[in-house]
Amino acid sequence: MGTVTLGVSIAVPEPFGRFLQRKRESFGDPAAHGIPTHITLLPPTEVDADALPAIERHLAGVAAVSRPFPLRLEGTDTFRPLSPVVFVKVTEGEAGCTALQARVRAASGPCARELQFPYHPHVTIAHGIPEAAMDRAQADLSDFTATWTIDGFALYEQGPDAVWRLDREYPFAAPHPAAAAHQAAVPRQPADLTRPPAPFR
Repeated sequence: MGTVTLGVSIAVPEPFGRFLQRKRESFGDPAAHGIPTHITLLPPTEVDADALPAIERHLAGVAAVSRPFPLRLEGTDTFRPLSPVVFVKVTEGEAGCTALQARVRAASGPCARELQFPYHPHVTIAHGIPEAAMDRAQADLSDFTATWTIDGFALYEQGPDAVWRLDREYPFAAPHPAAAAHQAAVPRQPADLTRPPAPFR
């Protein structure tokens, strides 16, 4: 059946995701249009196509035992000179990302693989472009911030055109501990059928 190139990541939600992707494009990164804004859990990995069902079952199992956690992006940094990358920093949620990627890459699972560098969660905003453009990216987004709650991850496949496309999303099955506690503490009220329903927001 041949091989496919897969990646597993946490998508950066809107409006932050598209904003950062457009910024990456503006810095002259030619790969920006084909890479949704993300935090990597499993870097690009070539696998046999017939291994996909086992990989999907594995990822569903990881999601089933994972809990939501808060994440904050703030400011920029770079891996230069070790690697030609400028990124937005993960300043809260690093431990959660690290634990999640370890479960995805578990040695006993179908996504087991070694990493070229120690895992460091981040959002790439420039890669392999001229130094002046890298400097501009690092300065331009130095005051960027975003916060949200991670409640799942996704599997992506790279097409022959080098564009990464969503294959399947894996929402966490376990609720956030605070949300679960609140739900348990607040008794459910009977519905008032005499009132019109509230509008969806």
